[in-house]
Amino acid sequence: MEYGIVRHDWKHNEVKALFDMPFNDLLFHAASVHRKNFKQNEVQISTLLSIKTGACPEDCKYCPQSGHYKTDLERERLMEVEKVVNQAKLAKEKGATRFCMGAAWSDPKDRDMPYIEKMVKEVSALGLETCMTLGKLDNEKAHALRDAGLDYYNHNLDTSPEYYEQIITTRTYQDRLNTIDHVRDAGMKVCSGGIVGMGEQAADRYGLLMQLANLPKQPESVPINMLVKVAGTPLEDVDDLDHFEFIRTIAVARIMMPESYVRLSAGRTAMNEQMQSMCFFAGANSIFYGDKLLTTENPEADADMNLLKKLGMKPETREDYSDEAYEASLNSAIADKATSELFYEAK
Repeated sequence: MEYGIVRHDWKHNEVKALFDMPFNDLLFHAASVHRKNFKQNEVQISTLLSIKTGACPEDCKYCPQSGHYKTDLERERLMEVEKVVNQAKLAKEKGATRFCMGAAWSDPKDRDMPYIEKMVKEVSALGLETCMTLGKLDNEKAHALRDAGLDYYNHNLDTSPEYYEQIITTRTYQDRLNTIDHVRDAGMKVCSGGIVGMGEQAADRYGLLMQLANLPKQPESVPINMLVKVAGTPLEDVDDLDHFEFIRTIAVARIMMPESYVRLSAGRTAMNEQMQSMCFFAGANSIFYGDKLLTTENPEADADMNLLKKLGMKPETREDYSDEAYEASLNSAIADKATSELFYEAK
């Protein structure tokens, strides 16, 4: 098998063969593919802000924001545009190049769109890449977000088609694929990945990566989340996923989607520095930065920057920012321990 080629015809037996490869061989191939397509030792830094928290009508079994489950999450309404923009400014000062905004909706309503579009325009004007996750989109809303200047839209497939109904019943797999189609038709970039460790079988991890890689155009960004178990959700007592299996998932994603950013996303609080380092070696080159990832914990920002420093890695730069500016922001982030003031404290 030749590695590092973008393909859209992956078969189950081929993906299984990658997962079954000796661990060190798999990481070697994944690291080699990564270095062919991206600058080595650079990590894209993104910040994720919850702009509307809780009371979601969907029944995703992993999610504390679902209105179907009793968790300690406090419901909050859509944030004011000015507050969102202020958080984006602070994230930029700390080295973020992409600002992601998430709302706990089944889909955005017409009354919300003017506020959402204004958020996109004002955050984009700061020089940040913009990303949103708002639930299902129809063609009209996708084009409206594109016209406002949205760069990326996040809509995860979550798991394989076969396991999907064990996790979500209020939205179909085809609904998710349709939203991705609308995003593509509007000309925006796609951020789509999934969650592992939800009690699925290994074959479901193969199926998830096959679905993503075999899309007509592979997602530009692929977040791989490890389940964060939250009390009150149906998955709070599911067995932990073996960490080596998670690293294998990162490595196989890198091989199957060689030109995509592979984001080490939710679940990093359960990963020590050594595990995260292996994920970077396996091809992960994007992280969420800050002490909140929507409504669950994320490693503190200064700890993230200290780890990158230890590894000789640095935040990825955008064309409109100098290396010197990013070096300054990196050093500032390491020195500044008061990160809790910078990110939205969704309760």
